[in-house]
Order: sequence, then C-alpha cells, then structure tokens
Amino acid sequence: MAKLVSKTYGDALFEVALEENKVDTLFEEAYAVREILAVSKELNQLMDQPKITKEDKIKIMEETFGERVSGEITGLIKLLITKGHYQDTVDVLDYFIGLVKEEKKIGIAYVSSAIALSGARKKEIEKKLLDTTSYESFEVHYEVDESLIGGMVIRIGDRVVDSSIKSKLYELTKELKKIQVGV
Repeated sequence: MAKLVSKTYGDALFEVALEENKVDTLFEEAYAVREILAVSKELNQLMDQPKITKEDKIKIMEETFGERVSGEITGLIKLLITKGHYQDTVDVLDYFIGLVKEEKKIGIAYVSSAIALSGARKKEIEKKLLDTTSYESFEVHYEVDESLIGGMVIRIGDRVVDSSIKSKLYELTKELKKIQVGV
C-alpha cells in the first residue's frame, strides 16, 4: 500500500513540476522538507497523535512550512494528511526525488564492499558506472559489509551486480550439492 501511495502522489507532483516548469524548484523544496521530516522526531510524534484532528495537523504543517516552500509542496502534505497518509510523506518525497534524478540522468548506486574503499577505487567505480550506463552523473552510497568476505555488490535501482566472495561460495555450494558422490 505504501508503494502505491508513494507512486500515486509522487507521480502527481512530478507531473505538476513538469507542467509548471518547476522541476528544479520543487526538487530542492522536496529534498529540504524530506530531510526535515526524516530527522524531526518531535514533529512526527506530534503528527502521529490520534487525538489531534486532521485540521490541526494541517495547521501545524502550514505553520512549519507555509512561508518556506511552494504551494505545491504544502498542498501535497495537506492532501496526504487529509487522506490519512501523512506517515507516507517521506516515501512520497523520496519517490518524487527519484523521478527528478531519473529525468536529470542522475543515477543512484549503492555499493557494498567487504572493506572500506580508497578514494582512487571509488573514482574507478564511478567512472565504470558512467561508462556502462546512460546516466550523466552518479550519487554513490558506499557501505562496508564484512559478511561479503571479498569483492562487492553494486545496486542501481532493481539491477544488482554481485561479485562478492560470499555469493560465489554460495553458488559453489549449490553446485557441489548437485553432484552425487560415488555414482
């Protein structure tokens, strides 16, 4: 359900951004609001209170963001509150931000490696990603996952390139189990 909400409202905001030629402005505002909502525990706790009416929650959001962001962003938040989907606001904004990045040919890659990568190695990876995809730039998120043993896993959207020792050992184990001993 959350994915459907994110897609529905994120697509709608993206259409408005394109129609009104406000892609860059709404992108920046969505990013800023998303960051605030992601870190503001007090605001989210307040918005999760069942005793506070939807109208009061809308007033809280208007006071928080009304003068700082465009009517499109505040309108989206009000609509989400009205429809009972406030808890999906960050996901909707994430989805919208992803659409804008896709439009601007900015790829988002997640790289997991068994050890921390040097700056030179990171540059090599980013160059390889640019050479092998249609993106013009990349936002790369690196993480260390010692369980990989060696190698790395790169994820871009729903595509995954897994060259980790862990997955190679898993595949080798599967193949060895298929072999019948002594036959």
